[in-house]
Amino acid sequence: MEHSLFLRGKGLASDTIRKMAVGSTIGTVVSIPLSFALAGLLTPIADPIKAQTNIILAAGAVLLALLGKNRILALISIILMAILFEALPALYRTTHIIADDKKVSISFFLGITVGPMLITLLELLNAKRRAALPHGSLTETKLQRSGFQAHKLMPGQLISRSEGGWSAGMAAVSTPLFMLSPVGLTFLLGEASVARQKKNPVLRSQRAVTVMSALTHSTYLAGVIIPLVALGFPISGVSAGPAGPLFNAPPVYSLENNLHHLLQLPEFILAVTVGALLSVIITYVIAVRWSSQITYFVMRRIPHEAVLALFTAFILLLAYIDAGIPNIFGVLLIGVVCGALNRLGVNYGVQFMTLYAAPGIIAALASLT
Repeated sequence: MEHSLFLRGKGLASDTIRKMAVGSTIGTVVSIPLSFALAGLLTPIADPIKAQTNIILAAGAVLLALLGKNRILALISIILMAILFEALPALYRTTHIIADDKKVSISFFLGITVGPMLITLLELLNAKRRAALPHGSLTETKLQRSGFQAHKLMPGQLISRSEGGWSAGMAAVSTPLFMLSPVGLTFLLGEASVARQKKNPVLRSQRAVTVMSALTHSTYLAGVIIPLVALGFPISGVSAGPAGPLFNAPPVYSLENNLHHLLQLPEFILAVTVGALLSVIITYVIAVRWSSQITYFVMRRIPHEAVLALFTAFILLLAYIDAGIPNIFGVLLIGVVCGALNRLGVNYGVQFMTLYAAPGIIAALASLT
């Protein structure tokens, strides 16, 4: 977000969208074959890996905490957040708000996502902080006239060799790390790609958004493909969170009968390839050909406040669907806690991995008593 806002301020919003489209395409093309290859290597040792799922997820949270800015606080917060993530569902079950076998991890996932924004919105309730904010001026955004001209679809004309090389390299590096949080890997490896690019801030930000777009696709694809094809068990941040219904969605899918058991490898390859090809073609063409027109329309016609309101309402709706009105306040609690920790240096990656590792962490703590 920081790099995108900087480039928008330089009048490069539409060019940034094009670079992100190319980066996402590179991440998809690199990740899919590597994911299937790695899945083939892991299939013979699937059972030992499944047996260590809780340890793997907890180790991922600790690893991301050690690689973050505020290491000590991040390590301490893993225990604190795990208690919070497990205490709320336990409360819902004991009060019969949800069934004993139901999970509410999706709404908690969104609560973590909205945390920093929620903290910022709540600060507006403080009169002193509200008075200190800028007033009476409109945000100016510049768009280059050349962006409205027709652009060729050749990726080589939209990104530099350096941006393409770093995108492909980081996408390849991230694939074997599929068990970690995609958000954490995106920020970690994305910033690592520009660590030595300090002379030109524009080039630095352009490389960062391109590489991070590649990582966004590569991490999510690897996090779904490898556990689904090789294990049939959610062992990564993606498979335990957003892609969880592919593994366990009663009464249709269970851990003993899901897509892993129903499809053969050629069927997986065909489905993933066709789906990825269609999505890449559609998004790539739209982003390259009409990014300036879309940016102009959004800047002129869609208020920023409306987007925030829609996003917040969507999260509250999902919270209500998961566990009714009590869960709305539960998600707000998670948002406030995680947003505050985010500001103190506990990154998204640690928070998401803790959400997935929480059952194992609490079980381990309980065994110590």
